[in-house]
Amino acid sequence: MLGHDAVFGLGRVGLDGLVQIRDATPGELAVVGDIRIGAYQAGGFISPDSGYAPMLRGLGVDGTGHVLVACLPENGDRPADDEPRAAGPGDGERIVGTIMLQMWPNCGPVVAGPDEAEIRALAVRPQVQGQGVGRQLLIRLIERASGLGVRHLVLCTEPGMRAAHRLYEQAGFVRLPERDWSPAPEVALLVYGLRLDRGTCPEGGTSS
Repeated sequence: MLGHDAVFGLGRVGLDGLVQIRDATPGELAVVGDIRIGAYQAGGFISPDSGYAPMLRGLGVDGTGHVLVACLPENGDRPADDEPRAAGPGDGERIVGTIMLQMWPNCGPVVAGPDEAEIRALAVRPQVQGQGVGRQLLIRLIERASGLGVRHLVLCTEPGMRAAHRLYEQAGFVRLPERDWSPAPEVALLVYGLRLDRGTCPEGGTSS
């Protein structure tokens, strides 16, 4: 099945104090692409020969959007020897997760106007899934979007990604069924949205 803008590696915080969230450098985007593909394949949402894989891998390579990465020190939860690494701004760190913010007009069809932006390609290495890395990436992206003046964040996810749905709902996202769409035959995408113009509380939702 084609996996579009799915979310992986979501869970309770287990690596507080170890994870650093920062902007990806151009030289790290190849590893970012590997993390996305690896997470999607591990979750069973794309096949090795998926036509969506090149698009997923290449998000942000053209310089549009904000690609964030989650980094851990090399001495924590060490990856397998064949796991790709990237040298980042900090010595002795490795990238374990990523998320992307796409601003209008460089968004998908789910975005309705210039006051909206889209979350893309949230992915976490399988070895560190379930330890809160995805949640921390999501929180930081919400903060980034709010600082850029975004009024409404939207995202697409597949119906079977129930862990992702729970994480989004905990962050204050609500379903937007009127925006659900199908990019390909037998592929149904659910749309969620978060209003940022009502006072956003990334740690647990929105305030009234």
